[in-house]
Order: sequence, then C-alpha cells, then structure tokens
Amino acid sequence: MKKILVVIAFFCCAAAKAQDIPRLKMTDVVKSFTATSDSIYVINFWATFCKPCVAEIPEFIKVTNKYKKDKVKLLLVSLDLPSFYPKRIATFAAKNNFATNIAWLDETDADYFCPMIDKAWSGAIPATIIVNTKTGYKKFFEAEMKEEEFEKELQKAIAEVKMGGMHSIDPVEPE
Repeated sequence: MKKILVVIAFFCCAAAKAQDIPRLKMTDVVKSFTATSDSIYVINFWATFCKPCVAEIPEFIKVTNKYKKDKVKLLLVSLDLPSFYPKRIATFAAKNNFATNIAWLDETDADYFCPMIDKAWSGAIPATIIVNTKTGYKKFFEAEMKEEEFEKELQKAIAEVKMGGMHSIDPVEPE
C-alpha cells in the first residue's frame, strides 16, 4: 500500500529528483492506473540506452503538459539495469530535461510483467499505455510514437471523457 501511495503522490508532483525515483514492482504500476480516478494516465516504458525511447520522451512531456487541464498524468517507467538505479537514471533524466514523474521497475522477468500491461507486449521498448479508468479507455503501443500520433491518441482518451464516458473496444480489465 505504501508503494501505491508513493506512485499516486508522484503523479501529483511536478518533477523527479534523484532521491525521488521510486523502485516499483509492476503490480504497483498497474494499481496506480487501475484505481478509479478521473485522470488519464500515460505510462511510458523506456531505458536510458534506448535511442527511440529517449527521442520520444520530450514529445510526451510536451503533449501531456499541454493537456494537464484535462487531468493527463505521465509516468516514465525505466527498465534500466539495477546498476543504473537511481543515480544514473536521475542524472540522465536531469541532463535531458525529463522534468516529469519517473520510476524504476524492479522486475527482471518480462514473461511475468509484460502481460500485466498487455498480453501482446513482447517486452520491446519503447512501449506506452494510455488509460482512462473512468471511461474504460485503454490502448497499448509497442513502438516509438511521434508527437502527432501520441497527441491524436491522447485526444481520443480525452474525447471519451468529454462525450460522457463512451467506452473503447479495449476496456481496462479488473484485477
């Protein structure tokens, strides 16, 4: 329960600092965006050594900041090696101006944690899930997303809220 509170509190903060990068299990990440909420969650799985991941993060930050009034929250979940946690991840994020919520995934078994996000996730990164539990909207992407594509998908999640909660084809499954 403590980890869940840390994740929720982290979504409320403006930026991550070295000492603020929590170590999470995938169950904690999933609980953070499956709890009933009126927020739209964007969870991006990345690593400092992943060039496409690093390329898309500034665009994700820019777009999610643009839609903060629509209660959009971004969490970058690092899949870096344990030796990178927390110092190298925090240093990398600061150097690249990744001023957003960051956590490190303390998991090594992708066969266990990937299906918790999407049954089709092979473990490749970048990978992103957009979730709105209020409407049941859930969409997963296992590829680099360009700014326009990401914003279009985010607008779909937001439009569902503004249209009175129409459900998408791929609803969030209860635990």
